[in-house]
Parts: sequence; structure tokens; C-alpha cells
Amino acid sequence: MDEIDRRILNALQLDASQTNAELAAAVHVSPPTCLRRVKQLRESGVIQRQVAIVAPEKVGASLTALVEISLDIQAAERMAEFEALVAGEAAVLQCYRVAPGPDFVLVVQVADMPAYHALAHRLFASHANVRNVKAYFSTFRSKFETRIAV
Repeated sequence: MDEIDRRILNALQLDASQTNAELAAAVHVSPPTCLRRVKQLRESGVIQRQVAIVAPEKVGASLTALVEISLDIQAAERMAEFEALVAGEAAVLQCYRVAPGPDFVLVVQVADMPAYHALAHRLFASHANVRNVKAYFSTFRSKFETRIAV
């Protein structure tokens, strides 16, 4: 990865809806060069996907929860089982295995507290291997960024 690739990645992270011609002009390369490099970045997995970032409060999902989960049994198959469970839940935006401390930290986006309670019942209360759940509810988001410095 060279400086041109870095400029392309930075420009796409700011606005992935740019046309190839706009992107090429922004990073100071020809459109064919830009197109070839973006294709190579996709094929190599550096660019995983391009998405739209939605304002949660505009679509009825205004409650953000950060949830720590500790399991009773931390065997690899039990950890994978829990990951599969949360992967199937649309309200779970992110799931991280962490250490030390709890086994997982989840980022959850739901409409309100009743929606969180329903999710907690589906994922945690009815799951026999969940030992402890500790949830933190966001009262204000002071920073949200998806861009990775390259």
C-alpha cells in the first residue's frame, strides 16, 4: 500500500458515494488508475464494503447500550455458540471478545427500554450459559467515527 492508496482510502472513508472521476480528481490520479486501485483494494479485502451511515434517532432506534457479557463456560465451542446467537440479532451492531474482564462486549441499538428488555430476555435471560450481564446506556454521544486513519 502506497501513498496513493492511502489517499484513496481516506477520501472514500469520508464519502464513498463519489464517482470514480470525482475520487480520481480528489486524490490526483487519472480515472483509470483510480478505478484499478479501488478494485485492487476491494479484491485484497482492504475495502470490506461500502455502506450508508444512518442516524439511529431518525429510524426509531434511539437507545444505544454497551453490554458486557460473562459466560459460565468459556470453552471455544460455547464462545462460538454465543457469537452465533448474537450474530442473528439485528439490534446487535457489534460483538467483541475481550480480555481481561467480561467475555464479550456488545454494541446494541434499539428503540427504547422495552425493546432492550425484550432483546435481553431473548439473548441473555433464556441462554443457560450467560452468567452475568452489565449494561451501560448512552445518554449522549459526543463522538462517532467510522474512519480509520491510514
